[in-house]
Amino acid sequence: MTDTTTAPATDLLTELKAWLADNWDPDLTVGQWWERLGSSGWAAPTWPVEWYGKGVTRAEAVAVARAIHEAGALGAPGGLGLLLAGPTIATHGSEEQKQRYLRDIVTGQRAWCQLFSEPGAGSDLAGLGARAERDGDEWIVNGQKVWTSGGHVADLGMLLVRTDVDVPKHQGISYFAFDMHQPGVEVRPLREMTGRALFNEVFLTDARVATDACIGGPGAGWAVANTTLAFERLGLGAGGGSEGATAATPGSVAGDLERRAGDFVGDQQDRGERVANRPMEEVLIELARANGSIHDAVIRQDLARLHTRAEIGRFTTLRLKGGADIPGAGNLAKLAMSDILRLQRDLGLRILGTAGTLHAYAAADRAVVAKATGRPAGLAITEMALFSPAPSIYGGTDQVQRNILGERVLGLPKEPSTDRVVAFRDLPRNG
Repeated sequence: MTDTTTAPATDLLTELKAWLADNWDPDLTVGQWWERLGSSGWAAPTWPVEWYGKGVTRAEAVAVARAIHEAGALGAPGGLGLLLAGPTIATHGSEEQKQRYLRDIVTGQRAWCQLFSEPGAGSDLAGLGARAERDGDEWIVNGQKVWTSGGHVADLGMLLVRTDVDVPKHQGISYFAFDMHQPGVEVRPLREMTGRALFNEVFLTDARVATDACIGGPGAGWAVANTTLAFERLGLGAGGGSEGATAATPGSVAGDLERRAGDFVGDQQDRGERVANRPMEEVLIELARANGSIHDAVIRQDLARLHTRAEIGRFTTLRLKGGADIPGAGNLAKLAMSDILRLQRDLGLRILGTAGTLHAYAAADRAVVAKATGRPAGLAITEMALFSPAPSIYGGTDQVQRNILGERVLGLPKEPSTDRVVAFRDLPRNG
């Protein structure tokens, strides 16, 4: 396969390297550096030029992020602001909303979380029950959300809530930019089997959100949410890369904005902590060579399978970059990523051998486990193994992705249902 965009990509990276030489300073605070990076267009290069971007393709943006990392500079603000909230607001928001929210996203001043899933509305997201009732120029919100990544450090949330129960469930949903720093918002961490607590449950009790924070208008929330989910699948899927993965956390809660930018990059982080910034394929090959398991023919074969699947994802991204119209590309990429994570899990644990039975469930245990095994990279592999079931669930389960492909791409008949014509209040619900 030939990539016909080499010259433009080369020009782009040459421009970036020159800009980094003039602007990167490890003694800047994270906030100061992200202000430079975001206002220049390099934090979100796929965004339009008029909204803090460069107007480049996703594949070019991945190359930009890689070049920033290789230059030893701090990458763009990570998290759901850059990945989901910003692109959604750029697509559906009013000009005033773009002015209000986008700059704080690309400069990392505000962190976002996703307030979508509920205990009774996961795979059937349109069945959500959190309510918002109009009160003048505000809405009063009550309900519960769950599996909220980064909710404990978020300034704002992408809130999906029911504003009309007298219409079918897909039509009565609205999408708000929601202030997490207000009375009536309680965030409780959920401990995962990795030992971390990245997810949260969020309880909303008479919380308030202004009418001018409704993205896309009242009742348009399902369409806006599908845009968010499409960006999520593309960002999480095989070959999607990352436009903003970095060790520093954006927003006012985590406290990283005032810290020295240089403290988050380079050799100041040990090799085990920096594994996340490298392709897992490279980590596994390096580990297999170190412990001799590279001579196992089955392990070599599975490493080749992993490489092949990663390359298929990369080539798909290049096809999209070249203008190819691939129906269901995001859903296919999401399914491919679930498959890749399962292969990485099984292969990584086989390469680690008995060391794969040890995992550091608390930060204080990491040095102990690394010393005991002599394999700092093993910490990332065991965490990845424990985390591996998650991608087949979040962002829409594998089963949901297959249903979407079957119905929307292949044109197969939908399952019989009345939930698109019956008012939400009249739908039967579990007790």
